[in-house]
Amino acid sequence: MIVVDTIVIAYLFMPGDHTEAARLTLAADAAWAAPLLWRSEFRNVLALYLRQHHLPLGAALQLQAAAEELLAGREYGVESEAVLTLAATSGRSAYDCEFVVLARALAVPFVTSDRQLLASFPETAVALSSFATDA
Repeated sequence: MIVVDTIVIAYLFMPGDHTEAARLTLAADAAWAAPLLWRSEFRNVLALYLRQHHLPLGAALQLQAAAEELLAGREYGVESEAVLTLAATSGRSAYDCEFVVLARALAVPFVTSDRQLLASFPETAVALSSFATDA
């Protein structure tokens, strides 16, 4: 099992430069987990694509459903105290810290492409670009 950030989920379902890395990561470990927050963040990505007319509503709804299916049974609430403590000590957003807190609680890697998260949490975060090759 791995914790993935929302952008990794988006890369998997929305073709782009990082889609292949997301697919390789899924092949290396198909048990993706995320804090419940991922749903709202993914909806926000989809809403941006809708506003920019890059995606019709029906397709956005299908992508949301597919992503929810992928993470079914592996969506978790996280402790507010742990999130806020980490945010206070790291200077990172509470949103970002939810993913790190979850990965630490589950004792699994946190896969991300966010350079700042990789630098802030080197003991927990693993680069999407290298996860599948290192797994």
